[in-house]
Amino acid sequence: MSSAPAPGAQAPERGSQKPLFRDCLAEPGSFSIAVELVTSRGLVTAASSRASVEMARELAADPRIDVLSITDNPGGHAMLAPDTLGTDLVSRGQEVIIHLACKDWNRNALESRGWKLASEGFHNVLALSGDYPLEGVRGAPAPVFDIDSVGLLKLFSDMNGGLRDFRKPERRLEHTDFFLGCVVTNHKRHEREVVPQYLKLAKKTRAGARFVINQIGYNVAKDDELLRYIRHAGLSLRVLANVYLLSRPAARAFNAGRIPGVVVTDELLAVAERYGAGEDKGRAFFIDLAAKQAAVARALGFDGVYLGGHATAPTFHEIIERSRDYADDWQTAAKDLLYAHPDEFYMFERDSDTGLSSDRLSQAYLESKRRRQTDLPVPARYRVSRHMHRLLFDPEAPLFPAGRALYKRIEEAGPAAGRAAHLAEQAAKIPMFHCRDCGDCSLPDIAYVCPESMCAKNQRNGPCGGTRDGLCEVYDTECIWSQAYERLKAYGESDDMLDGPVVVKDNGLDRTSAWANTFLGRDHNTRDGAQNTDAG
Repeated sequence: MSSAPAPGAQAPERGSQKPLFRDCLAEPGSFSIAVELVTSRGLVTAASSRASVEMARELAADPRIDVLSITDNPGGHAMLAPDTLGTDLVSRGQEVIIHLACKDWNRNALESRGWKLASEGFHNVLALSGDYPLEGVRGAPAPVFDIDSVGLLKLFSDMNGGLRDFRKPERRLEHTDFFLGCVVTNHKRHEREVVPQYLKLAKKTRAGARFVINQIGYNVAKDDELLRYIRHAGLSLRVLANVYLLSRPAARAFNAGRIPGVVVTDELLAVAERYGAGEDKGRAFFIDLAAKQAAVARALGFDGVYLGGHATAPTFHEIIERSRDYADDWQTAAKDLLYAHPDEFYMFERDSDTGLSSDRLSQAYLESKRRRQTDLPVPARYRVSRHMHRLLFDPEAPLFPAGRALYKRIEEAGPAAGRAAHLAEQAAKIPMFHCRDCGDCSLPDIAYVCPESMCAKNQRNGPCGGTRDGLCEVYDTECIWSQAYERLKAYGESDDMLDGPVVVKDNGLDRTSAWANTFLGRDHNTRDGAQNTDAG
């Protein structure tokens, strides 16, 4: 990556190609710079969109900026599709990251989008579950969440390997060449939020993620810890630090929780209010804050920064330039970036001198695991369900063959017997688990918390990033994965909670008996090959 400034430089001529983003990240000693672009609502020819195009071209002219990253309906609002803006940039040789969220598309549409993106020259994809959609024409739209970010990574990874054509299983489709990224929301308050985020990051890596961007936060100790976890877990990932240019209005919105997963503490809000009341509305302070973040990220060992915020191209250029002022004394700058909750959980021991992390796992965390201490109660119904699963529903359970034989007889007896057995199943499961009768049950995967009825985004492969102090961003109840973590921790099994294969629900089983599907090998837990729609 070049370090020469380029204010006023012209956009690259059509056909001239910047180095591939993946190559920039792989270059030894490099530090990549990505800038986020938020599309607007309306036609690309509208004034607001034209302004975005002009800004994108100005950023693309700066050789210090390696890639432009374009959002997909952020905040759950309908916006111009990212590839519409990206097409102009790709034609000019600019590297582009396309955000692709699961909130608005089912798996077929996501696969179709993948073929379209690959055909049009887009290869860098940031896989997201997405913000819950809240507003739309004539009311709130229906969220999709057919698969989640992990399922999307697995799908596109399989496309890279040559996806099997389900119409002709012996045939493989053409290979794509996606460089896949993901997000981790590490600025969390409680152990039951932080640890599952790290475990999900490991699962995303196994599913095909090759780079990660962390969610917005202003506690550099948590950013340092993220790098240490990645090294501790042996994850093969390139890591970009999220550097968002704060403002007083943005600080208020983040502090109020209006943007899921983003953290601005009361302490930082007070600072933002003080500087925001100044004559320049805090501009100098906020640019300085972002510059410090970028300098510290580089010193800590991040592979790059991800610059975002409502700013002009010259402002982003200013942040890049000013970050150099802190390169030699980044430890002092880091002490100005420790805006944490007073009771915040850390997986690694803190260094008392720097305020950052060490490589040693927290003794308090290890002791709590040893003693199986939980912050949430473990209900009796989970203990009973756990026992029944090991006795009957696990394929290795002693009574599983008897259950399979019973359901074979029920199926052979005809529809009336099947309906009666299904009613009996629902009589047990609805009161205990608020079962939605999906037919492809993930209760055993999530410590007997139902993802269909209790999770707004139907997350089956770990938590989304939207929790706030453990609570769901939509339902304002405890996140199902926080509950699962606490239940499994009580049995010493929390470290393994996301070790299994990627779970993708078979919607063809909707309104059928989950028990029958388990015993007869039709659900994702027992169907041969159901976990691998891959190229292998």
